[in-house]
Amino acid sequence: MRFDLHVHTRESDGYLSVQEIIELAKKEGINTLAITDHESTQGIVTAQLLAPASGLKIIPGVEFLTFYHDTEVHLLGYFRDVKNMVLQNRLKELRIERTALTLKMIKKANQSGFPLEWKDVEKEATAGVAISLGHIIRTFIKKEKLMDRETLRKIISLFKPGGIAYLPFSKHPFQEAVDLIFASGGLPVLAHPGLLPEIRMVEELLAYRQIGLEVYYGYWENRDNLIAYYADLASKSAVLATGGSDYHSPFGRIKLGHIDIPSSSIYDLQAYLGIKE
Repeated sequence: MRFDLHVHTRESDGYLSVQEIIELAKKEGINTLAITDHESTQGIVTAQLLAPASGLKIIPGVEFLTFYHDTEVHLLGYFRDVKNMVLQNRLKELRIERTALTLKMIKKANQSGFPLEWKDVEKEATAGVAISLGHIIRTFIKKEKLMDRETLRKIISLFKPGGIAYLPFSKHPFQEAVDLIFASGGLPVLAHPGLLPEIRMVEELLAYRQIGLEVYYGYWENRDNLIAYYADLASKSAVLATGGSDYHSPFGRIKLGHIDIPSSSIYDLQAYLGIKE
């Protein structure tokens, strides 16, 4: 059986619709899938309606962009259900705030002589989503269809920490996001810790409250060594270990369901959330 607990759709910055993700998951032989769109749970109801016909189990999820000691930290949240109004109201606020920040970054890029129009970026986003770097990237890919990977990498770097157009999203501290997920009946899970600048920071974040750790992940250098390291760390300092492809599009290096995740991770998460197998 295959599992994937980190998947994005067009309800945030993913390339495929929820329906297309469900169809692809069936084709890939995936048993359990978590939709984890950025600051949005809008696709989960659709996924839950479509999944039974494909023999899929859906775990509701979300991914937050948070801030900790001047560093962007991504935090996943998994739930039994996502109907909590405190959660939904905060997600709506965050989508608006993130979109406003992206607009400011585009204006900053324009001031530096880098041409990019907001209306073109908006066209790449589903109505009501948090418009972000993913939509900027898709805009450039569409404008420059023959763009090579190196050129695209340089463009992306402009909007990342250290780039001329980068602005930090400091309105959602890590601790606040953790507390929100717990208060909404969910489990916070620190996402792709190997992408953080310092390993020491991972231990600090896990020490705040008893949360989970995303261990089985593909977009790392020295992947096997890091997975082994974080599996050991999770066994000592986290509630449980999760994993996933961080799937955004068919063009990514890691395909949907193509990260090996132990079945124990799925069972542990379902048990924690009270989800029947």
